Amino acid sequence: MYSTLLALHSLFRWFVLASLLFAIFWAYRGWVSEKVFSRFDNSVRHWTATIAHVQLTLGVWLYFISPIVRYFLSNFNQAVHQRGIRFFGMEHSLMMVIAVIIITIGSAKAKRKTTDYEKFKTMAIWFTIGLLIILSSVPWSFSPLTSRPNFRVF
Repeated sequence: MYSTLLALHSLFRWFVLASLLFAIFWAYRGWVSEKVFSRFDNSVRHWTATIAHVQLTLGVWLYFISPIVRYFLSNFNQAVHQRGIRFFGMEHSLMMVIAVIIITIGSAKAKRKTTDYEKFKTMAIWFTIGLLIILSSVPWSFSPLTSRPNFRVF
């Protein structure tokens, strides 16, 4: 089950990134062009936050069954000094929770704004901050700190 969940979590990150990139592009486009915030725009906002929540749910589930995290929690004093173990036991999970909280706040704030201009602006700013946190905390294959494959097989 661990390897299947790990592959699913790894695959789903691409949905998170794609939806965030599209939502950010769409929000900046609407903000700069002062477009009307349509039903489609609201769907983009909603589904982007929902996809991020699904990924967070997969990540939390993975956190509790991960042997790396189990080692980190059992041997905290030693593990906190090991970059790869600390990354997955503490840094990655904390930053991703923060990113999803920021995306959620941005989505909720945008939903409650009264003008279309404010809705797009709020979405653009909060989603961009969330994306930057996510990009800094993903274990990319090219990362010199902690690297993992970009795609995992089931």
